[in-house]
Amino acid sequence: MAKNIKRGITPDRKEIAEKQIVEQSRIIKYDTVNYAIDYLVEQFNPSKESDAAEDGAAARLFIIPDYQRNSVWDDSDRSAFIESLLLGLPIPFLFFCERKDGIIEIVDGVQRVTALNSFINNNFALKGLTKLSELNGFTFSDFSETTQRKFRNKTLRITLLDGDTSVEFRKDLFSRVNKSGRKINDAEFRRGTFPGKLTQFIERCSKDPLFVELCPLNNKKVERYARFELALRFFAFVNAYQDFKHEAAPFLDSFLELNQNSFNEVEYKNEFTAMCTFVKEHFPLGFVCGRQSVSNVRFEALSVGVALALREIPNLPVDNTDWLNSDEFKELTASVSSNNPGRLAARIEYVRDCLLGRHNERND
Repeated sequence: MAKNIKRGITPDRKEIAEKQIVEQSRIIKYDTVNYAIDYLVEQFNPSKESDAAEDGAAARLFIIPDYQRNSVWDDSDRSAFIESLLLGLPIPFLFFCERKDGIIEIVDGVQRVTALNSFINNNFALKGLTKLSELNGFTFSDFSETTQRKFRNKTLRITLLDGDTSVEFRKDLFSRVNKSGRKINDAEFRRGTFPGKLTQFIERCSKDPLFVELCPLNNKKVERYARFELALRFFAFVNAYQDFKHEAAPFLDSFLELNQNSFNEVEYKNEFTAMCTFVKEHFPLGFVCGRQSVSNVRFEALSVGVALALREIPNLPVDNTDWLNSDEFKELTASVSSNNPGRLAARIEYVRDCLLGRHNERND
């Protein structure tokens, strides 16, 4: 008892904690069902819900809601999952939700259902199998008809949430299930956890052709929303870098959550476009350093520094950009202590002051 009191766990606090559990607990109706792989694949629509609607695709039974991340499993990941099924190993439950319109939404299990759809449609060959190594190189059509039939008839266990389950709960479930592992990155987590007007706006900005040109990334990073992360960093830091304490993740999460419906879209878009146009005109390599990909620290320094300078002088003339190759700028944009608030402010303000011709004044 003394140890509990020392940790601040008093009888009163225990009572409050018990009440909070009761208040925050949710009564969720669900069933446990088994769906055959054949049925899952037959009814699956591989497009995101909004993409399917825009393309005029007929709604299928199993869809991917917009808060879901893209398919991120590679062929090795898919092959390992298929091997587990063939070996008869237990597969974790999938979470679906039967909406009131009769459509079933995949809350958790998109990677697995997508892998099944891709495999049965012969879109990849098995690779890296260890237990069933003789199957390496096989597509589904290479299996005998008997094996194909048995595979199609295998069932997966589904937790099927009731149609009254709120969208907020489904998103919360998606976030909790995926955040508990290491398969989801921060950008994917934020897109699923903080859907709304600002998130949608930043996503559109991340796909702007000029921004894409200035931020060349490999396909893997693009698929995992690396440009969304860069665009978010721009808007968060240009508007609140002085409030940054230490960790980027909670800072960016907070910015998205607090500003979902309170930002001025026209002002945000104009500033983003002006910044990109300036970088295109005056920085030959865009946000890239040499042959390397875009680093967060260099991107933050250049994009936010440019925007802050343009806030002071919209038609800012540029005499030279030799400071881009200076030892001081290279040191400021090194990855060491990149999350240090002093270094963040220093690299942003260095770019701003160099563009405004005030850097020498800073050193006097």
